[in-house]
Amino acid sequence: MSSQDKQAEVILADPRWARIVARDKTADGEFWYTVSTTGIYCRPSCPSRACNPGNVTIHDTLESARQTGFRACRRCKPDGPPAAIATAEFVTKACRLIETSETRPSLTDLAEALGVSPGHVHRIFKAHTGLTPRGYAAAHRAKRLRTALSRDISVTEAMYDAGFSSSGRFYEASNGLLGMTPSSFRKGGAKEEIRFAIGETTFGSILVASSPRGVAAILLGDDPDLLARDLQERFPCATLIGADADYEAVVAAVVGFVEQPEIGLELPLDVRGTAFQQRVWKALRDIPIGETRSYSEVAQRIGAPSAIRAVAGACAANRLAIAIPCHRVVRNDGTLSGYAWGVERKRAILAMEQSSRP
Repeated sequence: MSSQDKQAEVILADPRWARIVARDKTADGEFWYTVSTTGIYCRPSCPSRACNPGNVTIHDTLESARQTGFRACRRCKPDGPPAAIATAEFVTKACRLIETSETRPSLTDLAEALGVSPGHVHRIFKAHTGLTPRGYAAAHRAKRLRTALSRDISVTEAMYDAGFSSSGRFYEASNGLLGMTPSSFRKGGAKEEIRFAIGETTFGSILVASSPRGVAAILLGDDPDLLARDLQERFPCATLIGADADYEAVVAAVVGFVEQPEIGLELPLDVRGTAFQQRVWKALRDIPIGETRSYSEVAQRIGAPSAIRAVAGACAANRLAIAIPCHRVVRNDGTLSGYAWGVERKRAILAMEQSSRP
């Protein structure tokens, strides 16, 4: 047996070889490998063509790979941070540029500042935050506006604090950012009208409520009176309008969707939340019917792997049951965790979805 064949046996028996073949990005930073025929060293996720295991040596440290005298691969750049970390740093830098800019930077401005193409910025940013740069900028501006309006200053001062340069643009955008006028927001939603009605589903009573912008709440429970009280607590200063015969069609559409989520919900949603919550909720809506994801998987999906508790908090803050499917998020071991509308109801909803899955 030749020395190359012996080396191939050693490498094939090493579990790390399978991770190299799979180009496993999670292995980056754990080990490196050299290829004797090309004289280079690489990270495990290197996209280069597969090499002969008989020409490969796996190294526990980057320094060990360097000491071979081989050069760094130009494709995977093994001397730099792992791709996941580099991407996270790229997205973080883009977020800081958006947050510190006096006016919303254009995609071209961001690309120039980051030294890449506009298409690259848009693709990477959306893949790791769930929002486009424009959407993130709007969410950040809304956050600044809510913070400013909570302080003891005039609406005009709040307007400039949030980065608006003219009152016309401010009032044009404020209703979309806040879901109401700035003065109503400051009063806790005063004068905002919320229409609602209560129906029945396989999972108990359901309350559906809408603002002029769309469905703002879908609440589940066993007691209709408690559901109405819950709605009042969520919109403390709004004017609640019930017993509206014209609104029954909306409730019927939502009930049909709850019973058969695969039909989809063709109604506009009034989704209000922070930029982080919006990212989490977008990730939840991407989970296929009949499947589940863990909190850590959702955190990784939005590019914030350490924000597991914050993801759980965003799930708890959801007020659009089923439409934003926080019931599809479970613990890492697959067991069910808390659910705003009851763990048993969560179990029943998941069972229904899994039984009807194509």
